[in-house]
Amino acid sequence: MANILAIGIATLDIINLVDDYPAEDSEVRALSQYQTRGGNATNTLTVLNQFDHACHWGGVLIDEPDTLAIVDDLAQSQINTDACVRLNDGKMPTSYITVNQQTGSRSIVHHRDCPEFDFADFKTIDLTRFDWVHFEGRNIDQTLLMLQHIKSHHPNLACSLEVEKPRANIERLFEYPSVLFFSQHYAHHHGFTNSESLLKSLPANTTATCTWGQDGAGGLTDDGQLIHSEAFPPSRVVDTLGAGDCFNAAMIHSLINHKDLTSALTFACQLAGQKCGQQGFDHLISHFEH
Repeated sequence: MANILAIGIATLDIINLVDDYPAEDSEVRALSQYQTRGGNATNTLTVLNQFDHACHWGGVLIDEPDTLAIVDDLAQSQINTDACVRLNDGKMPTSYITVNQQTGSRSIVHHRDCPEFDFADFKTIDLTRFDWVHFEGRNIDQTLLMLQHIKSHHPNLACSLEVEKPRANIERLFEYPSVLFFSQHYAHHHGFTNSESLLKSLPANTTATCTWGQDGAGGLTDDGQLIHSEAFPPSRVVDTLGAGDCFNAAMIHSLINHKDLTSALTFACQLAGQKCGQQGFDHLISHFEH
């Protein structure tokens, strides 16, 4: 068991399952609706908890009604929130998600009135307690200070960075983490046509992965070796929401347990595929030896 800290956001997700994605200016009836806690960092911790890791989240909680559902869900997933900042004003991030029953794809409208967790908050955390720190690639200037703080004061502390969205100046963060997790969305934005071309563009001594949907995922070892894993799609795609968060959790779990990047990448693709075949994260790892 490892002690893992993740820095990012938690959201309230309101999810509508529809028979087919609606056309613009149309009205459709949802097949079902449910509400759950979301957010990349906390989703990743939810999966890591299933591997029996001690999980801690650093983020912002606001004193408003939606927070109760978020905190209750975090508690059920045994995610410690002692590192969080609690504020009186604002609104917790809310994601309105439409899931297409035919394809499992999800479209998201996101609203937030919530400040980001910043470096001043981060500095109050006793990092000597942790074996790994995972960051969402957001709040770039403040995340840079956090990563530099780890490198200067805790150089042996492993950390990872999720690079999901092409945010301005996010490339300033790349030299600091132990491993980078790139998304297909980020790669496409920068003109790369496959995972290999993005990974080849990275500096020497970088360890990284890049997911590519049905084409699996690529990896880059710190000695420059390119590797690849096929995808492991389910017999029926049910819900792709959170598949990337599962991939990241599987990578962190494998690397903490000193697995080589090739086996870690394969397991991460397997777990992401398993997620696509079910709604939510419950009992996700029960199909795997870990």
